[in-house]
Parts: sequence; C-alpha cells; structure tokens
Amino acid sequence: QVQLVESGGGLVQPGGSLRLSCAASERTFSTWRMGWFRQAPGKEREFVAAIRWSNTYLADSVKGRFTISRDNAKNTVYLQINSLKAEDTAVYYCAAELTPYSGEYYRAEDYRYWGQGTQVTVSS
Repeated sequence: QVQLVESGGGLVQPGGSLRLSCAASERTFSTWRMGWFRQAPGKEREFVAAIRWSNTYLADSVKGRFTISRDNAKNTVYLQINSLKAEDTAVYYCAAELTPYSGEYYRAEDYRYWGQGTQVTVSS
C-alpha cells in the first residue's frame, strides 16, 4: 500500500515562502507521476503542479511563484511556494500515479494515491 505523507504547511504572511514536502513509502517512486493539488474552503480541488520523470507542469495561476521538484533518493517530492498570496490559502494535497502516462497530469481523478493534506494559510 502506497503511503504519502505531506509536511511543511503553516501560517505565513503575504509575500512569504514555504516548502512543502511529500514523502512516499515505496522505492519505485522515481517512475511515478507526482502531483500537487489544493482545495480552498468552499471550492473544488484544483491542480497546482505535477512532475513526470524530470518534466514539470504548473497551473497558470502559480507559474513564476511555485516550483515542483523531486529527490528520488529520498522518495520525496517538493513544492516550493514563493510570493504567497491570500488566495493561496488552502489544504495542499500530494498525489501519486504509478503509471506516469496514465490519464492527464492535471486531473485529480487520474491519481490513485493521496496524502492527508497540509494546511497553508496566508494571512497578515
């Protein structure tokens, strides 16, 4: 059973930065497609970023501020978030799909495994 554990969320002031981490339980991690999604109160879960092999994909709303990366030796994917805005406030979820080209990288339903989420709150 694949397990994903997110960390790194918290309360940050506008303009601040955070780095979210998602640690996976399996050694075959390097072949997976990994994604980050977020869900704000009262809103649908939305795509933020994905990484497949070394290729990265970002939602238009976060380009220039967010970066996704992975460390296969640590079975971990990261989401670096800079220049945080109030509208970035949400629960951020890590997701994994073991077949990297299955479905679409931006669709939540095309990821099989999910973490528990980590809260990011941007407020002064």
